[in-house]
Amino acid sequence: MDELKQEIKECIISSLELEDITPENIVDSEPLFGTGLGLDSIDALELGVALKKRFGVKFNAENSDTREHFASINALAEYISAERAKAN
Repeated sequence: MDELKQEIKECIISSLELEDITPENIVDSEPLFGTGLGLDSIDALELGVALKKRFGVKFNAENSDTREHFASINALAEYISAERAKAN
């Protein structure tokens, strides 16, 4: 799971062009939006596309669970792991 979390952090940094942030700066349990990393709704759209390309997972903006999946690195890793398990 640590390797997946590292990949997610790298995906966030590269897809959102966060030049001053390294994976080590992102705390797994901290919020990605608002406080914490400070991402906004436009970042969420870009990140959703990037995660779909990299990990093959889909996010539905209409689904209330999507907000929970984007809550933190931990939440994203759990969602991606669960979706990968369903696919296999």
